[in-house]
Amino acid sequence: MKRRHQDQLSRPSKPTTIHGFAQYGDLDALRKLLNDNPSLLNERNPVMAQTPLHVSAGYDRVDIVKFLLDWQGPEKIEMEAKNMYGETPLHMAAKNGCNEAARLLLVHGAFIEAKANVIFLVSLFLNGMTPLHLAVWHTIRSDDYATVKTLLEYNADCSAEDNEGMTPIKHLSKGPGSEKLSELFHWHLEEQRKRRALEACGETKAKMSELENELLNIVGLNELKVQLRKWAKGMLLDERRRALGLKVGARRPPHMAFLGNPGTGCLVSMNDKMIIWPTGKTMVARILGKLLHMVGILPTDKVTEVQRTDLVGEFVGHTGPKTRRKIQEAEGGILFVDEAYRLIPMQKADDKDYGLEALEEIMSVMDSGKIVVIFAGYSEPMKRVIASNEGFCRRVTKFFHFSDFNSEELAKILHIKMNHQTEESLLYGFKLHSSCSVDAIARLIEEETTEKQRKEMNGGLVDPMLVNARENLDLRLDFNCINADELRTITLEDLKAGIQLLTP
Repeated sequence: MKRRHQDQLSRPSKPTTIHGFAQYGDLDALRKLLNDNPSLLNERNPVMAQTPLHVSAGYDRVDIVKFLLDWQGPEKIEMEAKNMYGETPLHMAAKNGCNEAARLLLVHGAFIEAKANVIFLVSLFLNGMTPLHLAVWHTIRSDDYATVKTLLEYNADCSAEDNEGMTPIKHLSKGPGSEKLSELFHWHLEEQRKRRALEACGETKAKMSELENELLNIVGLNELKVQLRKWAKGMLLDERRRALGLKVGARRPPHMAFLGNPGTGCLVSMNDKMIIWPTGKTMVARILGKLLHMVGILPTDKVTEVQRTDLVGEFVGHTGPKTRRKIQEAEGGILFVDEAYRLIPMQKADDKDYGLEALEEIMSVMDSGKIVVIFAGYSEPMKRVIASNEGFCRRVTKFFHFSDFNSEELAKILHIKMNHQTEESLLYGFKLHSSCSVDAIARLIEEETTEKQRKEMNGGLVDPMLVNARENLDLRLDFNCINADELRTITLEDLKAGIQLLTP
């Protein structure tokens, strides 16, 4: 295999162009020419469309490479310029074993994974090859390992594939001359795997920490939180397994059912930009979408919320297309079917209803891995949905029961809402008196509400209680009050008055 390009084989006896000076290493002449005409910095030669940097890198003219990279004139050096073969200056240095030039280019930030064009050159296909591919070819010809070692030192990707799916290692022959290079590659691959595993470990800890911070602001739902940790940890450990070069199968998104009374599942999600005050299963699904996306289970955090009217048509042939449109809209995220029991209403045997058709359409895509489906509703009527399709429990493998909130949990929700507010919050600008501890508010709720009332309202009790408490604050304050702290402080007295107004 010839070592130089055809344009490099013909050398003029007395160079007069910037490319000739770059080839012969005449720095003084090149400097004078460039000072006289700075626009020549990235000038392309006629045949190969190479810049002076290509030429000097391909001949290892280190002083000229350094001069061009450090050039401070009006023109900026094009370090990633490509010649007619799609080669960058780093390709040229790697292909010709110009180790010092390659190192200089890498120090200045040359893209180490640049790919050449698909073209046949002498006896070598530049078929999407990286500089490391070309350095391997040089080493095979010359037994010079220096450029390969330099590229590996700068973490060139040993597993990078050209357009034929060939990695640099796959280009090695089976002969004894390739053994040393093969050992070098395999050692570096192992080091890369270890480094990636360590990086993945750091990312894993950061993601798990972020998840835990989100879970801290979910009141109740311990069973769901445990499952979220399992999913998150499994996905993150898979990232580490892949970083170590292990091949592991993809995990399928988990389908779920949320069962419980209205207002259960109240939670608060916080981040740097906003605070959300969810008050039921729907909002749990929205936060779940965010968390599943955060740990890599879902490609997006999108949640498409639907009810019977969004899925079921009025006439024969309407339901299927209507349901499929919603499924397509939900792809990549969560399809949340609220009040799912309404798809299977209680009816006489001769009644016609298209809800079952909508349910079967949803069931037909649940094995595709494209969406997560969550069915939500009251526990008792949801039994009709589960019994209506024999494949339901095979596809929906996680059932989460949203228990009614007790007084302490409702008090915690109230506290979180008051302590983390935005301008859109109901009581933005107001605060709780120091006497309004979680325990004190829990006792108040326990004493002033019945178990039936708490069961019916659940998390929905908190917002109207706070609105009523603010109105009671306004009622008890004198018009002459100018104390800023008094004007914005909600007391236990206010909360008591607020909750008493909710009692029938």
